[in-house]
Amino acid sequence: MQNNIYISIIVPCYNESKRLNKEAFLSYVNENSNVVFLFINDGSKDNTLSVLNEFAVEHKNLLVLNLEINCGKAEAVRRGMIYAYHTFHPHYIGFWDADLATPLCELQNFIKIIQEHHFNMVTGLRLARMGAKVKRKNLRHFLGRIFATFASCTLRLSVYDTQCGAKLYKTELIPDLFQEKFTTHWLFDVEILARYITLFGRESAIKKIYEYPLLQWEDIGGSQLKTKDFIKAPFELWKIKRKYL
Repeated sequence: MQNNIYISIIVPCYNESKRLNKEAFLSYVNENSNVVFLFINDGSKDNTLSVLNEFAVEHKNLLVLNLEINCGKAEAVRRGMIYAYHTFHPHYIGFWDADLATPLCELQNFIKIIQEHHFNMVTGLRLARMGAKVKRKNLRHFLGRIFATFASCTLRLSVYDTQCGAKLYKTELIPDLFQEKFTTHWLFDVEILARYITLFGRESAIKKIYEYPLLQWEDIGGSQLKTKDFIKAPFELWKIKRKYL
C-alpha cells in the first residue's frame, strides 16, 4: 500500500468487547501507518469502551469516539464519517464491521481499486464462489438474496449486495452523503445509494460505484442484526423510495 495515501476507517461498536480482535487491528496499523481507525462506541452496555480505550494507548492510529447514548449503527457510522471528515482530512474514508467478517487484508484491495480506477465508492460484495473463502449461513444467504432483489428494484440499479459492512468513499463525497441523518435504521446502506443517485444521477452510480467481490468473508456469530429485522425491509425500502426516488 502506498504510504502517501491517507485512509480513515470508521468502526461502529455496540457491545463488541468479546468480539474485537485487538491483535488484528494493532498488527494492521503497525504495518500500514497511513491508515487510522476511529472506533465509535455506540453507548455500549458492556465494557466495550474500556477495551477500546486500551486500544487507543497501544497505537496513535487507533482512536475512540464515545457516544454516551446508543443511537444505532446508522447514526454511529454517520457521526463517525462526519467527525473523520472534519478532523483528519484523509484522502478516503470508509467504514468496516468491528467483527472483521471482512478481514483487514481486504482493505488494501479496496484502496487499490478506488485509486487506480477513480471510483467514487467501493463496496464489498459477498459472493460465494470457487477460489474465494466466502462463508455465509444458508438462511442469511437466501434472505439476503431476496432482499437484494427488492433493493435493486427500488434503486433501479444492478446492485448485488448493499448490506456488506465494508465500504470506502472518496472524501469529498462525505458531506453530501452523510451530513443529513438517515431516515432508516439498518438499511442506511441502501439510503446512501439513493442519496448518491439523487445527487449525481443513476449513470454516475453505474460508472463510479464498484462492487468488489471479496476474496474472504465469514459470517461471525453475535451480530446485532436478527432474522426478524428482514421483515421490516419492505417498509424501510418504501421510505427510501418515497424520499429520494
